[in-house]
Amino acid sequence: MIRNLLLFHLGAVERLALLAGLVVLAGLLFLMGLSSAWLGHLLPSSADWLAAHEATGRIISAVLITIVLFINWQLLRLLPHRTQILGVWVELFVLLMLFFYSFNLSIPFIGRKIGFLITQGAVTTLYISAISIAIATLIALAGAIAKLSSNGVVFGLVTFYTSLFRGLPLLMQIYLIYLGLPQVGYVISAVPAGIMALSLCYGAYMTEIFRAGIESIPRGQSEGATALGLSPAQTMALVILPQAMRVIIPPTGNQFIAMLKDSSLVSVLGVWELMYLARTQGQTEFRHIEMLITASMIYWLLSVGLEFGQARLEKRFGKAHVR
Repeated sequence: MIRNLLLFHLGAVERLALLAGLVVLAGLLFLMGLSSAWLGHLLPSSADWLAAHEATGRIISAVLITIVLFINWQLLRLLPHRTQILGVWVELFVLLMLFFYSFNLSIPFIGRKIGFLITQGAVTTLYISAISIAIATLIALAGAIAKLSSNGVVFGLVTFYTSLFRGLPLLMQIYLIYLGLPQVGYVISAVPAGIMALSLCYGAYMTEIFRAGIESIPRGQSEGATALGLSPAQTMALVILPQAMRVIIPPTGNQFIAMLKDSSLVSVLGVWELMYLARTQGQTEFRHIEMLITASMIYWLLSVGLEFGQARLEKRFGKAHVR
């Protein structure tokens, strides 16, 4: 009896919380200035009345959208877990496409330019990002080992490096490398300058990630490896790092995705990467928004690819911890 009573009250609390959430959602939609024009398109006979009663129309619009969202929520909950995820993705993607459609985009213009954006811009972006990711990973591994060293000189060097490159904006680092190195007699072209800036910047951030991952492994692991006769290098490569990767991969994957997007800053040097071409190609016919949206979708697809790779790596290195 007491258990049933508690369940009843719990259900009542949940219903009240749901009702409060719906009221808050409707209020937010109203305060955001949600237009009731879509109701006029669905019901042409009500267009004049809605135009004359704007505030009331906004309230009705907010309430109707809230009801539709609630019904959609309940229907999605009836589906299996994987289908729920797929359904949410499909619905949100359709809403995103409708949002872009409202910009009155020129699809033929996008069709003429998208091939060049992919073959030249996206390829250059991937080239710069891939090399930068590889170099940054090596820098991070070396920096993490140096930060764990008892050598004061090595520790001082790596802490100065991480402090400097984490403290300066990436755009400033690009300019300092591209414009500053020639002042000391080393002339560097735009693409290597961009790769160097990205590698040094993200290597500094990833150094702390690798250090934290290595330190997360219990000391007994290295002591056991030493007892088995493994050298420090073998211990790090065969014992510590394989276990630390489970901790290192998620934040490192985020850094890779951030680097992919930050590679657009190299466009200030005139590199024909994705963002640079999106800006210049849009200027030819004053179709800036078409090119920017197209470039954003390409960036998103590239990020999804990195997310998929990150998930596979997490699954591989996390097998020992699956119950």
